[in-house]
Amino acid sequence: MPLTILTRLCCLVLVALVSAHRAWSLAPEAIQGETLGEMINALQSRHYEGKSYDDALSAAHLDAYIDSLDPQKMFFTRDDVNSFQVYRTTLDDAGRDGNLEPAFTIFAKYQANLKARLEAILLELPNAVPKFDYSVSEYLIIDGDDIAWAVSPAELDDRWRKRLKNQALSLKLADKPTDEIAPTLTKRYRNQLNRLEQYNERDVFAVYANALTELYDPHTSYFSPRRAENFDINMSLSFDGIGAVLQVDDEYTKVVRLVPAGPADKQGDLSPSDLIIGVGQGLEGPIEDVVGWRLDEVVDLIRGPRETTVRLEVIPGKGKTDQRQVVAIERNQVKLEEQAAQSELLELEDIDGITRKVGVIEIPAFYIDFAALRRGDEDYKSTTRDVKNLIAELQTQGAEALVIDLRNNGGGSLQEANDLTGLFIEYGPTVQIRSAERKVWRDGKRRRSAYYQGPVAVLINRLSASASEIFAGAIQDYGRGIVLGDRSFGKGTVQTLISMPEGQLKVTESKFYRISGDSTQHRGVVPDIDFPSLFDPDEIGESALDNALDWDQISPVRHREYGLFSPLLPTLNERHKTRVQTDADYIYLVDQVSMASETRGLKSLPLNEQERVALRDSQEQKALEIENKRREAQGLEPLDSLRDENSESLPIDETAAVTDAHGGGEDSKLASPLEASEETADAEEEPADVLLIEAGRVLADTLALTGAAKIPEATAQR
Repeated sequence: MPLTILTRLCCLVLVALVSAHRAWSLAPEAIQGETLGEMINALQSRHYEGKSYDDALSAAHLDAYIDSLDPQKMFFTRDDVNSFQVYRTTLDDAGRDGNLEPAFTIFAKYQANLKARLEAILLELPNAVPKFDYSVSEYLIIDGDDIAWAVSPAELDDRWRKRLKNQALSLKLADKPTDEIAPTLTKRYRNQLNRLEQYNERDVFAVYANALTELYDPHTSYFSPRRAENFDINMSLSFDGIGAVLQVDDEYTKVVRLVPAGPADKQGDLSPSDLIIGVGQGLEGPIEDVVGWRLDEVVDLIRGPRETTVRLEVIPGKGKTDQRQVVAIERNQVKLEEQAAQSELLELEDIDGITRKVGVIEIPAFYIDFAALRRGDEDYKSTTRDVKNLIAELQTQGAEALVIDLRNNGGGSLQEANDLTGLFIEYGPTVQIRSAERKVWRDGKRRRSAYYQGPVAVLINRLSASASEIFAGAIQDYGRGIVLGDRSFGKGTVQTLISMPEGQLKVTESKFYRISGDSTQHRGVVPDIDFPSLFDPDEIGESALDNALDWDQISPVRHREYGLFSPLLPTLNERHKTRVQTDADYIYLVDQVSMASETRGLKSLPLNEQERVALRDSQEQKALEIENKRREAQGLEPLDSLRDENSESLPIDETAAVTDAHGGGEDSKLASPLEASEETADAEEEPADVLLIEAGRVLADTLALTGAAKIPEATAQR
């Protein structure tokens, strides 16, 4: 390094002093103190758990706030963290008084350290980058949970050296010209420094408030005025944009999920987990580097009038960290109607070689146009109305059974979950709801009426949440159909929005329970027949979230039981397992999931160029072997490289999207002081239809085993 350690430390201290003075210009406004006091009262009085904000929770709040500011332990030293312990048991008392001094004092130190670090990096970068030695065997730890607080500024210096070296190596392996690496990194860090100057009081308060709310449960959160505005957009019927949900991922803007049938989804080149590093306007406008920017400012660049083009420079999120590509998307109106239920008809052979017609109804969300309903519009849009019409259409086409595809359905209207269940049962309860006062009430179909009596399969995955779990659980509890796929998300809670003096509080007030008495919370719905899990349960789902409420039970409800499927499950499961052993596409999917699991286990990145290239080549080779294994089974010529023109294979990378069902909006916690959301979505699409086809085949087996397409009358009660 060109600077001696002593000189560098002197610079850091000097800049820190100047930064600290500037940081102290950030001070809470009176309305934020008032908001904090009311928020605490609401959390204690209205949250389902009734948890008191006491000294113990104060200590946890302090830890959560520090972790929110510095999750990778790159800014604070151990001495810094020790100095904050004076607030360990006093945040609760200060909060009730509306006193935000602890929050802003800690933030001032964070801001000072961050500014000092950025200034030092910009000073050193031009000379430091050309001197990086990529022949040295060393590693960058990529999980902040595995790192302790640095004991000295020198230890932090070394962490930053490795971080810069990793960024430079990534650019080098992405074929960035050597003389452009330092300028590119300089531009990124200058952008971060510029954005640092734009931190405001609302940013600080939002991080501090959410560090508290997340201790109650992961779906209780504070919406700043900006986030509340985005929440309102999420609940609207349509909006202009590209149809993507974004979040901060370190210094990058990450694509969390795409709106089904939205502009980005239709264009096809943008994928969940892609990292956006640049944004350009029009087909030829310059692309502006946005690494290190505030998320809301990236969102502002991406949004724009319909029928205009935005170009995104992205790092593909499928294990290829050293590649870049530019994606051009025409902005348009994102219509929620395009997320309505849709149908298709599959023709599949059963075990006896007889062609069976299986209808598929995909339901992206449980939607209803409440405004049209209140106006008395007879043609108001709703899930149940649409599905009822689709069932009639499919029966006209000769469908003998139905697959209800709820993969990635994050939920929505409880009323629609109840009404939809009513299309498949004669009558009876659908769900039980218990309030914070432990009062239980039941919703469901109260009058007998006609219902679809053919065999039904419900296809779910890890992103099927809340209302989806109510429907799938009811179908399973009634014995009315077969549940296929992966264990669902496990969100069994209900949220309510409460207006605050500034912003809104989304608080968990109730829990859902199945008619069996089991909660859907935490455990989710367990399928009758398991399919490969496309998502890491340690990273995605209620059980992966901190402070999630526990699973429990209440008394079951007497209900009719339709007794066709239980006796068939062992045979259906056996036939499924036998069939997929020779299904090339199914085996391909299983192999991809296995490789993704190995990649997720990576705890550090090599900073030695040969080791890094070997790691990349190893991943590509595994992906190539998986692709060629499928091609060989299909009688196709093998590929020499995944870069071959006809290759469709890429390693899978699960997105860490969190889907909020009945809360009706985004549910991710703040990973940094800067957060916004581009648009609303309920989930990402599956990478292939192999699971849908297998679900149809299970139903074809059911038809073969029963020899009929109708369910008999209910045979039992309980």
